Amino acid sequence: MIMRKYLNAAALILAGLVWASISPRPAAAQAAQSSQPTYTMAEYNSFQACQAERDPQARLNCFDGFMSKYPNSTLTKYIAAALYNPGCTGFLQAKEYQKAMDCADKVLALVDKTDITTQLQAVQLRIQAFAGVAAATPPDQAALTKERDAAALGATLLPTWSKPNPNMTDEQFDQTKKGAAAFFNSAVGAADFQMKDYAGAIAAYKAVLANTPTDALAEYRIGLAYMAMTPPQQLDGMWAVARAIDLKIADADKVKDYLRKTIVNYEQPTCDSLVDGQLNEMLQLAANSPDRPATYTIPAAADLLKIAQASTIVTVLQDLSGGGDKANMTWLAICGAEFPEVVGKIIDVQKSDAYVDFMVYFGSTQADVEAATTANMDVKVWTAPNPAATAATSDIPPQPDVVRLEKDDPIRFSGTLVSYDPTPFMLHWDKVKVDPTIIPEKGRGPAHRK
Repeated sequence: MIMRKYLNAAALILAGLVWASISPRPAAAQAAQSSQPTYTMAEYNSFQACQAERDPQARLNCFDGFMSKYPNSTLTKYIAAALYNPGCTGFLQAKEYQKAMDCADKVLALVDKTDITTQLQAVQLRIQAFAGVAAATPPDQAALTKERDAAALGATLLPTWSKPNPNMTDEQFDQTKKGAAAFFNSAVGAADFQMKDYAGAIAAYKAVLANTPTDALAEYRIGLAYMAMTPPQQLDGMWAVARAIDLKIADADKVKDYLRKTIVNYEQPTCDSLVDGQLNEMLQLAANSPDRPATYTIPAAADLLKIAQASTIVTVLQDLSGGGDKANMTWLAICGAEFPEVVGKIIDVQKSDAYVDFMVYFGSTQADVEAATTANMDVKVWTAPNPAATAATSDIPPQPDVVRLEKDDPIRFSGTLVSYDPTPFMLHWDKVKVDPTIIPEKGRGPAHRK
């Protein structure tokens, strides 16, 4: 999967018209141009015999023998191209991937005796063959290192490659080189990633993006590499995955679900529904910025735990009512949290057949409470069994006696914060249990205000 996209594109990058127009001329034609051959007739005949071999293995064996017998022959500069086609290409077409890769290595070993075009062809073929070998047998460290080095050679050679076909426009050649650079660097990144050299993989995939900025797969691989580092660079990783989604990566819905789960695991918020807003914000911001701005962050689980442990109902009200980033952080930390004892004054009472909504004011001082005329908390208490009760709420028994609480009465309760409205400010509570000692006895007046 890592290389499939680039292998499909390889035929368009370094094949077809480009390669057809740059094949080296046969040795015989070269010799015909020279009145003073620099090789013996025996060398020439031996070379021609090898070149006449159409079977890839026979051709390879023949040229091996030629180089052993004539190591200093001037004809060796033609061997790399002759080995490549139809030797290495024949192995690849026959899906003999290991032989194709070994053949490409022989061509690359002649780096000082062949032209850049043939070297680039050999690197391309080797990468394709390696993918076929790796699909059957997972490569070891040594094999991955050779693959990485060969692909890096291709990327290094490209800047020195001259236009091979005079019929190509400068723009066509530039696009060909960019596509080839993306292909080679992607192979480098894939090998580095499998060797757990995540920094190297990130650098390689960023080189891919430098040539093909809309490459969603490269962005995705960068994200995975960031998150696999030690220690993990989670924020940069999630940002890159968000970029991949924005760039329409294949199976975008699955990748988006993966990113959401990653954020949930990173933050471990008590209300994971809040992650949807963060996810949408990240996708929107990442669409316009390849790199995560230094000012952008989301809190880790340890940050939220610290806030939750330091929070009281007083600090929660202060933080949430203040708005901004502080409110967002606090709400992530305490949404869904239970508070064991909250005391306030009832401002209004709204009754139904199954529950009572107490509109309550909570203040930090007694003077604030006594002077309050507007509620800042909505406290829902069930007086009959909740028809929508779940396993999480079924242990909260109904309290029919709370109907005796009235406006201006004090109230003391435990409950769970489920939501809040910033304007006008209102905390919403559920799973509420009112302290029975605060409820007036039947037939008696209001509870004593405390």
